[in-house]
Amino acid sequence: MMNNPGNLTGRFLQNLTVKVTHAQLRSGYSGWNRTLETPTFNRLYYIDRGEGKVIINGVTYYPRAGQLMIMPAGSTQTTETSMNDPYTRYFCHFDADIGEWPLFHSANKLFICDAPNPDSVRVIFTEMIEQFQKDDVLSILRTQANVLNLIATCLESNENIKTDFMQEFIHTGDQGKLAYVLQYIDERLDKPIEIEELAEIVHLHPNYFIPYFKKFIGVPPMHYVQLKRMEHAKRQLSYSNFSISDIAEQVSMELAHFSKYFKKTIGISPSAYRNSTK
Repeated sequence: MMNNPGNLTGRFLQNLTVKVTHAQLRSGYSGWNRTLETPTFNRLYYIDRGEGKVIINGVTYYPRAGQLMIMPAGSTQTTETSMNDPYTRYFCHFDADIGEWPLFHSANKLFICDAPNPDSVRVIFTEMIEQFQKDDVLSILRTQANVLNLIATCLESNENIKTDFMQEFIHTGDQGKLAYVLQYIDERLDKPIEIEELAEIVHLHPNYFIPYFKKFIGVPPMHYVQLKRMEHAKRQLSYSNFSISDIAEQVSMELAHFSKYFKKTIGISPSAYRNSTK
């Protein structure tokens, strides 16, 4: 049985990729009013002032000043604002995917919440707009950090939104199937794991399961198992007093093989890694 949906969603989010494709501050009537659009990108807004409405998949909302909102890609969107009091809005367009899964499903409602700290949100948006215009390596990293910060702020500011997001994400098609596989791996890092037993969980032949897993997670299943083992080992080396042989046993490896594989993967030996984190 699957456990906490937050834990399961977290397993997927480790493979999240985001890309900001536009960022801007705009005010006024022009540019906001759209009818029955279905964009291929997500929209993230902070409403600074004004009045209007948003219709997502036939459901009407009335965003107000001080609110953050995410309009999922693939949803049918109609937006209107008052000519007398038009919206002033910070916004960006972004892609967010885990493998070939969109982070926000097109059937979702609008994600909307009161910003807990409007001044902080303005600062983050202002920096993102400035960094987006530079388009160099460090600016791209800072832009991604900004949009992730805003997404997290929107989701955490309303417990119902956060719960709905996690439940819908986990229970949407292939996510739900692979959630069992990821949970199974997490719970058995200290035991041998075979590709056949993972494939059986989703009732696929191993030859079909391997590309299926890689399509959505980004790496082959046994590569993912080894990555999770190395993550566990690094945590234990940094935060526990277990011996290196004990940690090797926790990830189902002989000590010699563990030490060799850890150095090949991480770049330094387990003991050197432990010393570097103390």
